[in-house]
Amino acid sequence: MAALKFCANISWLFTEHPDFSQRIYAAASAGFQAVEAAWLYDSDLSELQKAKEATRVEVVLINTPPGDIKAGDLGLGAVPGRELEFRKGLDLTLKHAKALNCKRIHLMAGRIPVDAHRAAIAREMEDVFVQNLNYAAGILAKEGITGLIEPINTRITDPRYFLDSPHQAAAILEKVGKSNIQLQMDIFHWQIMDGNLTKNMHKYFPIIGHVQIAQVPGRNEPDSDGELCYRYLLNTLEKLGYQGYIGCEYKPLEEELGW
Repeated sequence: MAALKFCANISWLFTEHPDFSQRIYAAASAGFQAVEAAWLYDSDLSELQKAKEATRVEVVLINTPPGDIKAGDLGLGAVPGRELEFRKGLDLTLKHAKALNCKRIHLMAGRIPVDAHRAAIAREMEDVFVQNLNYAAGILAKEGITGLIEPINTRITDPRYFLDSPHQAAAILEKVGKSNIQLQMDIFHWQIMDGNLTKNMHKYFPIIGHVQIAQVPGRNEPDSDGELCYRYLLNTLEKLGYQGYIGCEYKPLEEELGW
């Protein structure tokens, strides 16, 4: 079995450095050979390229833009009436992905509109998401890039996020039917959403394109005190033959404690 590979999520780690290019250097100094990030778009792209080339760190994953965060956006992929904005955001993400040789893009679904009820709008949002994912699949396939969709728990993290279970995500992927659109498994979210981690890891492993880890319930280091035994979970991934990177997307405890 190949050894598991880990990457630093520099949206969560090394945040004492204000710029993402600086965080790439910090991650490399800490021993990471790869990084991932949510939104790099406020950083100078040429500086990001210089940091990547100087450190030889691989950029594994970036997200599509969230939209207007101050207005309550967190992705646009499934939001009705925002299709043009989603496509423009995808163009921006693709520009960065190509410049940084990043081969995975998280296509963020977005939130249930504030004035809508989940049950009433779910079908429309799913239809929009499927259409946008099909569009993205064609664009990304030309560049050899994989698109990912990530369910986020609505119990703790984001009550209005549209994509809120691995089962819902898998059903959407089946409707899309494109091999370069896959499932992103954040074990923190999956535990809170559904539990049954062993069963779900085995069930959905064929469509999992990326993995992220953090402890439950505090989203701290995987080896900190909490509900999850990562020795077992990582061993399960290894036995399943997972060969991709595992993103370290957690809040360092020392930052919370003010150390």
